[in-house]
Amino acid sequence: MQELNLPSYNFRLKEENNIVFIFDAIRKKFVVLTPEEWVRQNFIRFLTEDKKYPTSLVAVEIGLRYNQLRKRADVLIYNKAGQPHLMIECKAPEVKISQDTFQQIAAYNMSFKVNYLVVTNGLDHFCCKMDYTSNSYQFLQMIPDFE
Repeated sequence: MQELNLPSYNFRLKEENNIVFIFDAIRKKFVVLTPEEWVRQNFIRFLTEDKKYPTSLVAVEIGLRYNQLRKRADVLIYNKAGQPHLMIECKAPEVKISQDTFQQIAAYNMSFKVNYLVVTNGLDHFCCKMDYTSNSYQFLQMIPDFE
């Protein structure tokens, strides 16, 4: 898989019928290793190992409803009180982060109202701190550590 703009981590991989799988420690199962999944697994490790987010507060592919459609948030991290705190939208490395990507995560956020939104393709990472009182957001230089 492609090298990402993240620290390097070791993963459990397996191959069955010429399909490579990666172990997802959050879902506790092997999942098909796609380029987007590679980004997701690396970013989760970055958050849990480098930013110190507890794995017990991390959820993967959380279902939601948007305009009568069923959608899934890639990664949702809760705070200690069990409220949604940070949401991540992962794209494959070859997918350019665009305004459409931000619109997608903003639409998903209508269901969660998180404090931070993160969009990443493994190469570029963008983090916004949300301010619901002024209906605004601020881009941050770094993803916040766990509080």
